[in-house]
Amino acid sequence: MWRLLRPDAVVVWDNEEVRSRLSHYYGVLRGAKAAKYRVVKRVPVELEKGAGLEEMWKVHEEKSKEFREVYEEVGSEPSRLAAMRIPPYSLLDLKVDIAYAMLESCRFCEWRCGVNRLKGERGVCGLGSEVRVASAFLHMGEEAPLVPSGTVFFTGCSFKCVFCQNWDISTDPYNGVPVTPQELAKISLELYREGARNINYVGGNPDQQLHVILASLKYMDANVPLLWNSNMYMSSEALSLLVDVIDIWLPDFKYGNDECAKRLSKVPRYVEVVARNHKVACQHGDMIIRHLVLPGHVECCTKPVLKWIAENCPRALVNVMDQYRPEHLVARYPEMYPDIARRPSAKELEEAYRYADELGLCWRPVS
Repeated sequence: MWRLLRPDAVVVWDNEEVRSRLSHYYGVLRGAKAAKYRVVKRVPVELEKGAGLEEMWKVHEEKSKEFREVYEEVGSEPSRLAAMRIPPYSLLDLKVDIAYAMLESCRFCEWRCGVNRLKGERGVCGLGSEVRVASAFLHMGEEAPLVPSGTVFFTGCSFKCVFCQNWDISTDPYNGVPVTPQELAKISLELYREGARNINYVGGNPDQQLHVILASLKYMDANVPLLWNSNMYMSSEALSLLVDVIDIWLPDFKYGNDECAKRLSKVPRYVEVVARNHKVACQHGDMIIRHLVLPGHVECCTKPVLKWIAENCPRALVNVMDQYRPEHLVARYPEMYPDIARRPSAKELEEAYRYADELGLCWRPVS
């Protein structure tokens, strides 16, 4: 259930208010709107042969504006979209080419390692150019508007969370099986045919798989919403490639300060980067923000995060999550992380919920 605006205003997830906040997503589900990537692949692009990355970005900026204009015209008329031919070279093709060019000096995330992943060099995420899928299935445990969700779990991650619940795939880039763009498209389409309401790119973390995910869309044309389930530490360049194709965002906002982020996830500049990306994403699509309540971190993390959301992304739905448990390194070395070596208490969760109500957020406590 979603809780909305005041403590006694409890509404089910398909309440009119919730649907209005996910209006684009529900429009695609009903077939009243086109999934954004289907329009992107129909925007023609002319690019001079041998154009460098700087020129590609310039054309991308111009064509992204054109896409938004085209989407305003045909996005709500799928029949008109079906009549539009796919050009020899499209905005989607340009995005794919930029993504692969970025791999030569990787800056998909804000670590900006600069390694040449195309040649097999590995950065913080541990990945070369190969993309591996650890699992793909209809997930019934996601937020209610999303299920059944066609989740595709990728290996590798830009974070090193000491409490990671998916540590087996986030820390082992060789987990799972390698996939080509065509194979990833086949996996996604099979999930859609099995009843997935969305294609949910997750992990690990999907940001590092951007090149193959974008390329896979060339082999799809199903009217299914695309969902980005990320730690939101991607670079601004990667986000620019994504905002035109993602219909609904499912980001994490973990920490309210850089100190906790550095100690528990080993990442610098957390608040600056993640806040910036949340702001941009919530301007370009529907959003459900996840915040995991950590024991001992209500004042330093939960409250600042919820306050930031209320002030900067007030239309977003918020999942205030209570399912933290000591995992991974915390479970193995609890003496090193005494503040989070336990479950959050009922008192801490109630304080988080109370504050979400006080801020007027539309949120869901997880029961």
